[in-house]
Amino acid sequence: MNKIALLCDPHFGARGDSNDFHEYFKMFYDEIFFPYLIVNNIQTVILLGDAFDRRKFVNINSLYQARGYFFNKFKKLGINLLILLGNHDVFYKDTLRVNSPQLLLEDIKNVKIIMDFETIMVNDVPIDIIPWLCEENTKTISESIKESKSQICLGHFEINGFEMDRGNVFKGGNFEKNDLNKYDMVITGHFHHKSDDNHIYYLGTPYQLTWSDYGDPRGFHIFDVNTRSIEFIENPRQMFHKINYDDSVQNEEYWKEQDLTMYKNTYIKIVVLNKSNPFLFDSLLDRLEKIGAYDIGIVEDFTIVDGMEEIENTKLDQTQDTISILNKWIDNQEFSIDVDKLKAKMREIYIEAINVGKNE
Repeated sequence: MNKIALLCDPHFGARGDSNDFHEYFKMFYDEIFFPYLIVNNIQTVILLGDAFDRRKFVNINSLYQARGYFFNKFKKLGINLLILLGNHDVFYKDTLRVNSPQLLLEDIKNVKIIMDFETIMVNDVPIDIIPWLCEENTKTISESIKESKSQICLGHFEINGFEMDRGNVFKGGNFEKNDLNKYDMVITGHFHHKSDDNHIYYLGTPYQLTWSDYGDPRGFHIFDVNTRSIEFIENPRQMFHKINYDDSVQNEEYWKEQDLTMYKNTYIKIVVLNKSNPFLFDSLLDRLEKIGAYDIGIVEDFTIVDGMEEIENTKLDQTQDTISILNKWIDNQEFSIDVDKLKAKMREIYIEAINVGKNE
């Protein structure tokens, strides 16, 4: 077969091992991902890193859930899964030797873990598979890249100049775009926003994980190794929704006509532009709760306070998520340190914070 499926950064156990997100992930795999593989006779899937969300431990329930709706399916369906290691898969930052996929998944038939530089053949086309680079393996992998005759590589790279999330460009790393110029085509996981420069392709996550992903297309890809075409299969299910509420133009009849079932099992932010009818507003909240929204947030004050007054009128309906607000605040300060490294550290802290054990 000349076509393979590429999946990046599924982050099983995300959001503090939230069962809400497990249900969201399960719907994607049950209703979109595996049916597509079956109908189109895709025999090989390559997961480009970060199978699990947590570096230090894997929650038992998250492992049970992920094996049920994802990993065990490969044995059942006779489809091969190759997993290269990403940074979230490894316990230590300077070595890949202790990693969750190898410890937790090697017993599953049809699943292979790639821990070192490896060249595979797909329909007689050589493709280099490159796991996360760290102190222990960088020299060896760099030498293997130089000696390789392959024109295509798949990896989990942290490359300057690409967006981590939409509008949040990564800077301050040690990897430049031209470091991989020997390849005609580089396909990678790690950054969650889908983007490319016609040479390096960040494929993004298969689904939304945080409010930073709001409105950003997610899904998986089918790669034709002969034509080198990448087909994007979009995930139509969105976890995050925003509703602009303005009862100066939206009366009771308007809201009665709205089909709110799309908000079932999702996270919602209601951006209140004008609220003069409290009864109507409460009725909307009641309907959303009865439909089964996981979470409903209400935003009425658009002014950022507590030492951040200079950022005014930051409206969430303009996709100003937490990371964007933090970055804007940093840009407005006079720091004597590298602001790009500060932004990267703040993003890391933010991601850690939202993943603190919700369901433990």
